[in-house]
Amino acid sequence: MNELELMREAIKAGLEGMNANHGGPFGCVIVKNGEVIARGYNKVLLLNDPTAHAEVTAIREACSKLNSFQLTDCEIYTTCEPCPMCMGAIYWARPKKVYYANTREDAAAIGFDDSFIYDEIAQPIHMRKLVMECVGRDEALHMFKAWQEKNNKTLY
Repeated sequence: MNELELMREAIKAGLEGMNANHGGPFGCVIVKNGEVIARGYNKVLLLNDPTAHAEVTAIREACSKLNSFQLTDCEIYTTCEPCPMCMGAIYWARPKKVYYANTREDAAAIGFDDSFIYDEIAQPIHMRKLVMECVGRDEALHMFKAWQEKNNKTLY
């Protein structure tokens, strides 16, 4: 399949979820060696899970199928430019390329506006609308030190 055919598979997944009222109009497929290995769509409403975006559900399925926490040599086809959360998940998964259809402006035009998150991330912690307070850092640093000294850790 070519890029457009693969994007059509992502659109098909997004329509499936949307028509089932499982979440918004977003779909995603993950491809390895030209083969679709995972499909995802937005399941926020189905699962009552704000993290169940199409990309995240597809990444979870692909990683499970590949028995790996990384999507090396995979490509992601997603029906919309990924939101900040999904972009973070995609970067952590380390695919080789991401194809997207709709833009973040297109999403904002239908009520899925993530601009406030982009704006908040750019703010220093003390200026964000969500109050964040550092507590227990001295004790938590012991856990980080233990990780540094751990001999059998897997880096990722």
